[in-house]
Amino acid sequence: MPDFATRRTIMVDTQVRPSDVTKLPIIEAMLSIPRERFVSADLAEAAYIGENIALGGGRVLLDPRTLAKMLDALDIKPTDLVLDLAPATGYSSAVIAHMAQAVVALESDSSLADDAEAALEAIGATNVVLERGAAEAGAAAHGPYDVILVEGGIELFPADLAAQLKEGGRVAAIFMQGALGTVRVGVKHGDSIRWRDAFNAAAPVLDGFSAPRVFAL
Repeated sequence: MPDFATRRTIMVDTQVRPSDVTKLPIIEAMLSIPRERFVSADLAEAAYIGENIALGGGRVLLDPRTLAKMLDALDIKPTDLVLDLAPATGYSSAVIAHMAQAVVALESDSSLADDAEAALEAIGATNVVLERGAAEAGAAAHGPYDVILVEGGIELFPADLAAQLKEGGRVAAIFMQGALGTVRVGVKHGDSIRWRDAFNAAAPVLDGFSAPRVFAL
């Protein structure tokens, strides 16, 4: 039987801490959440590798470093309501649930949503509400949100989502340009979001988050 607890410690010590992620709630969450529960049995051995894990259909489980650094940049508080978009199998939602008051996880893929529901129930993540629907539409009924996290690549951030963020709320997403990506963190001011570049990372662009294609003759 693999010693997954030891692998969690190694993940944190070799991937998370060296990336200047020092906030104790993030460290504690990633040490306690069984990442192997959030992948299929045949991928359990790869659960703690330092790269995105392909889940099929162009979806991935973000690598631990990217997720940890995004959470660090968002500075999630114990009183925050967080919208976790496209969480796939729900690992990110489980981690955030250790840090925030409540998490709304919105997943469009029915199979991944079923997996997330089962895994979150198995670990007792009672402050996560799992919704099924298009990530780009958000979940306005539960908002507005203190924090929005997008678990995949995007080319644009939809206005519908910006409207669901509280004044002063924070958002993080991986903006992709071809194969290259940059995590940007934004803060809501009035009707706009002020973005700043945080670090480099990459993930497949999610459905509904592609920029319109312009064709020229």
